[in-house]
Amino acid sequence: MIDTLAGRLDEAAVSRTAVAQFGADAGLDVATAYAVQEALVARRLDRGETVVGLKLGLTSRAKMAQMGVDEVIWGRLTDAMHVPDGGTVSLSERIHPKVEPEVAFLVEGGAIVAVAPAIELIDSRYLDFRFTLPEVIADNTSASGFVVGPWRPVPDGVDNLGVLLEVDGRVAQVGSTAAILGDPRRALPEAARLAGELRDGWVLLAGAATAAVPLTPGAHVRVTVEHIGTASLRASA
Repeated sequence: MIDTLAGRLDEAAVSRTAVAQFGADAGLDVATAYAVQEALVARRLDRGETVVGLKLGLTSRAKMAQMGVDEVIWGRLTDAMHVPDGGTVSLSERIHPKVEPEVAFLVEGGAIVAVAPAIELIDSRYLDFRFTLPEVIADNTSASGFVVGPWRPVPDGVDNLGVLLEVDGRVAQVGSTAAILGDPRRALPEAARLAGELRDGWVLLAGAATAAVPLTPGAHVRVTVEHIGTASLRASA
C-alpha cells in the first residue's frame, strides 16, 4: 500500500493533476503516512534530487486546534524545490499553488547559525486543496518550492517580529513570528525530535507566520520579516 500511495501522489505532482483524497479508503494513519512520504521523496531522489533541508507544518496553535492535533508535522525539502531569491516560478508546473511567509534557519553542528526571510510555495496534490492530517503528511506536507532571502546572524529576540506578505505591492497578510511555535527557534529541537539529526548546511523552514495566499500568473510576491530582511519571487503562467 505504501508504494502504491506514494506512486499515486508522485504521478499527481509530475502530471500536475490532482487526485482524490484516499486516506479513509486506505485506512491511513500518521505512522503509515510518514512511510508514504519517505517513499514519495525517495522517488524524487531516484530522479537525481538531493534532500537539502526540512520544513515544519502546523506550527501555530490555531492550526493545531483546527486539525485537532497537538504536535507539529514535518516534510522534506529537495534541491529541485529551491527557487532563487527574486526568481520566477512556473505555475504550469503546479496544480493550485499558494505562498506563505516563513522564517528559515541554516543549521550547522546541530545548531542554528543564521536566519533568513523565506517564502514557502505549497501545492497540495489533492483535489480542492483538501486533506486530512495523514493525507497531508503523506503528500510531504504539500511541499513544492521555497525561496530563502539573504542569510544573516540571528538577532536577539526573534520571538515577536512583524511579518508582511505582499502581492503586487499590496498587503496580503500581516503576522508575527510569534505564530511559529511561540518562538521560531523552537523549530530546531522540534525538527530534531521528529526527524532525527539535521545535517550541516541544511535549511530548516520553521513554519508559516500567516495563512497561505493563492499564487496567480504574473504575481510578484515579497515577504518582509522585521530586522531580518526580505525575500521575493515572481509567478509566470
